Amino acid sequence: MKQVRGACLLAGFLLLTVTLIPVQWTALRVRKSWGARVPRFYHALVCRLIGTRVQVSGTPLVQDGPVLLAANHTSWLDIPILSSVLPCSFVAKSEVGSWPFFGTLARLQRTVFVERKRRHQTAEHRDRIHERLSEGDTLVLFPEGTSGDGNRALPFNSALMSVAQRDVRNGLGSTKVQVQPVSVAYTRLHGLPMGRFYRPLFAWYGDMDLVPHLWEAFCIGPIDVQIRYHEPVTIDQFQSRKDLTAHCQSVVHEGVAAMLAGRTPWRDGHEQLSEEAEAEQAVAAAVQ
Repeated sequence: MKQVRGACLLAGFLLLTVTLIPVQWTALRVRKSWGARVPRFYHALVCRLIGTRVQVSGTPLVQDGPVLLAANHTSWLDIPILSSVLPCSFVAKSEVGSWPFFGTLARLQRTVFVERKRRHQTAEHRDRIHERLSEGDTLVLFPEGTSGDGNRALPFNSALMSVAQRDVRNGLGSTKVQVQPVSVAYTRLHGLPMGRFYRPLFAWYGDMDLVPHLWEAFCIGPIDVQIRYHEPVTIDQFQSRKDLTAHCQSVVHEGVAAMLAGRTPWRDGHEQLSEEAEAEQAVAAAVQ
């Protein structure tokens, strides 16, 4: 049954994607706002198709820019998950642009490609990101520089966060780049806690090949993913970009740990265990 499920979902994914590629290509050339909305519609359908339920807490900073979202990175699934919530583009390693099929999708979503291993090009990449922010775009940056196994977030790199040091001009003058930390956690499989064993099955990291990993995710079954949007900040609240990066890292890491532990935020910012997590802990205590 897993194989049948995977085949059906893969066929649906390919049909949906091939149908909307010319739509997005046309939208980008007709009107910029349409080119931003089509990917959100597409990724929301992808999430629904493969059974990915996205739960959001916090408030995404949606405005006419500039907004830089600093998020942890676990899987290729992060792209449709984050894109399904609000119109955005991504900062990705240059190799993605050369990938068959998926490179085309990345370019159609106006991805900013960077050479992460060539540090002498950091200024050039920063300028490219700054240009896009100046256009009012919302960009998602994965400061870890790579993806992890989903059981924890990795340390953040500060190099590309330097874009927050430069003001962005708009119709009213110049403004600071808003940086919003975002935590993403893969929490449930078939409605049950995913656990440390199953979570890496959805994580895409190391030398994993994309296509076999994609197939495995299609076969295994529906999952729940939580996104937590934290309070946005600007560089003038910190002494340096490294302090800004350290703050984003701390907030994102705490958010990931809280969601994996089943804690949800109170209205006043404190956290409580979800009803499901309380029930699970009660069962565990009774068994012990």
